[in-house]
Amino acid sequence: MVKFAERIKELRKAKEYSQKEPAEKLNVTNSSVCDWKRQRSESNLATVVKIARLFECSCDYLLGLTDY
Repeated sequence: MVKFAERIKELRKAKEYSQKEPAEKLNVTNSSVCDWKRQRSESNLATVVKIARLFECSCDYLLGLTDY
């Protein structure tokens, strides 16, 4: 879960998205995104796929299974 939170933050900054933009683009609440980043909750599989598409990376990368 730590890698997931770190990767979301890293990818958001790389895309120069505000804190709110990923939530809007993923059609989730801003507090959901904050909870993922703070490791208070986990996203479901469908949302992980949406996040991977948004940031143009693999689900494996988001989950910390690969480094690319």
